[in-house]
Amino acid sequence: MSQSPLPGNGFDHMSLSPAVSQAALAAGYTEPTPIQSSAIPVLSQGRDLVGQARTGTGKTAAFALPLLSRIDLDLPKPQILILTPTRELAIQVAASFQTYGQGLKGLKVLPVYGGQSYGVQLNALKKGVHVIVGTPGRIMDHIKRKTLALGHLFARVLDEADEMLHMGFIEDVEWIFNQVGHPVQTALFSATMPGPVMKIARTYLKDPEEIVLGSKSLGLSTICQKFWLVKGCSKILGLSRILDATNFDGVIVFVKTKSSTLEVCRQLEDKGFRAEALNGDMAQEAREKTVSRLKHGHIDILVATDVAARGLDVDRISHVVNFDMPGKAEPYIHRIGRTGRAGRKGEALIFIYPKERWMIRKLETATGKAIEQIQLPSNKAINKKRTADFKAAITRTLDAEDLSVFQDLVTSFAKEADLPVETVAAALGKLVHGDTPFLLSKKDPEKRLAMDTASPSPRQKNGATPVNGKVKLTPGKKDKATEKSKAAGRDLSGRDSVSTPAELPPRDMDRYRIELGRRQGVTPADIVGAISNEAGLESRYIKGITIRRNFATVDLPKGMPSDIFHILKKTWIRSKPMEISKLNQDKAA
Repeated sequence: MSQSPLPGNGFDHMSLSPAVSQAALAAGYTEPTPIQSSAIPVLSQGRDLVGQARTGTGKTAAFALPLLSRIDLDLPKPQILILTPTRELAIQVAASFQTYGQGLKGLKVLPVYGGQSYGVQLNALKKGVHVIVGTPGRIMDHIKRKTLALGHLFARVLDEADEMLHMGFIEDVEWIFNQVGHPVQTALFSATMPGPVMKIARTYLKDPEEIVLGSKSLGLSTICQKFWLVKGCSKILGLSRILDATNFDGVIVFVKTKSSTLEVCRQLEDKGFRAEALNGDMAQEAREKTVSRLKHGHIDILVATDVAARGLDVDRISHVVNFDMPGKAEPYIHRIGRTGRAGRKGEALIFIYPKERWMIRKLETATGKAIEQIQLPSNKAINKKRTADFKAAITRTLDAEDLSVFQDLVTSFAKEADLPVETVAAALGKLVHGDTPFLLSKKDPEKRLAMDTASPSPRQKNGATPVNGKVKLTPGKKDKATEKSKAAGRDLSGRDSVSTPAELPPRDMDRYRIELGRRQGVTPADIVGAISNEAGLESRYIKGITIRRNFATVDLPKGMPSDIFHILKKTWIRSKPMEISKLNQDKAA
């Protein structure tokens, strides 16, 4: 292939093929990032490379552009192998190769990962592919089955090597590397360089060029890091107050355990935030739906574990919250790398207890940046933010909607009721906001926070005893009020409910989500009535209704015909579309 560069962009002198350079320009690449400036010339020469760079710094293009420029399209055999720690990252990297190789006629790129049908992968491998992007486990399976041969490989890339280490894949990576019996160019990329990762580099790379970028080049300069010392109130109350006073777009809240994702998510929802959980118990389809909902603005907060969030790439993440502190600096860097990407500003917040304060200095050393201590926002600050948001929402509606019908209705009602128009408008504002107080009381000073959280929550009252900050249920003790409340189809908080969020639907039922909840005044009767009337389904087959602040879930018989589901998708409740969607069985409501 000719190596003459395409004139007119910042990749002119990097020995990229014209087709690849043109694709880079079409994808919006005009000036190389620091990792691209350093890595592309090295990889174009066929040399091995060790690069320290986090996701979001243009790392994928740094190895994809030079390797694609050297590919032989006439040889339909795997020539480039990319190993990634997660299926999500495999899919993303494969999509990037397709984008950068769009000018290479006949280029075949195959993502290979667990959870996908073997048949799809086998058919593609039989037809011939040039680039394989996959997770270690499935790559190993194909090699052992002799459905993937590496005899024509000229380059291999180990992406996010430190994540491979944390997930226990390093031995698998070594096994795969050992299956290549001829000299091959190798590149290793990692956000951090722990000992085992450096051992891989020393063992399998030949005289590699080492590119170690500082915090600015790593992209951490766009992330403002802060910490809150957890004193005087619970972490969830502190989080809700911070979010209440913060202008945010998308947020990821990192917790340690799967059960914590559900619990923290529930508490955020109860405080009015649009949140969902993401954990390792969820099937891939459910994970993809949840991430899609975050990307498209249907939810604002994702409560996730490290494992579940690996490979997550969502542009709108403005804040990352370390609700539970990671034990090491490496996972912390990966966590905060979900924000401040591609030059955008982001904020990372850490919750630590006084005894963990020593971690701050360690993290400052690892990131090369100071971490600022913050205090919880005052009631005044929160009220100011709520008021500003309310006014902004009114302004957006005035600018975007035809209000003539509602204007006539409000004017007519005001005359009929002999009320000032502003009183009617206030009532409408209350209707939209819901039952919770709009402003925090000035008589409720911040010092009461400790008192509020010291009192046991409903879950703690029901036979639960806090042990080392966690709640353990005491067998044999049940609150009679709770039992009566459940029997009546309601829980102690007043929510209409016949199932708890952690329960799964019966085997003969599927769970569906409705984008209306308590805030919209929806009741179980509304849901039953709408589904029964539109789908012709008897009410006794409509079960498991759980109504939350901004959404509801309902269990319906398996095997709903597509035409009935299509009708339900167009159904409205209380003058609003219910936007029903099916949830995966593995996802708790």
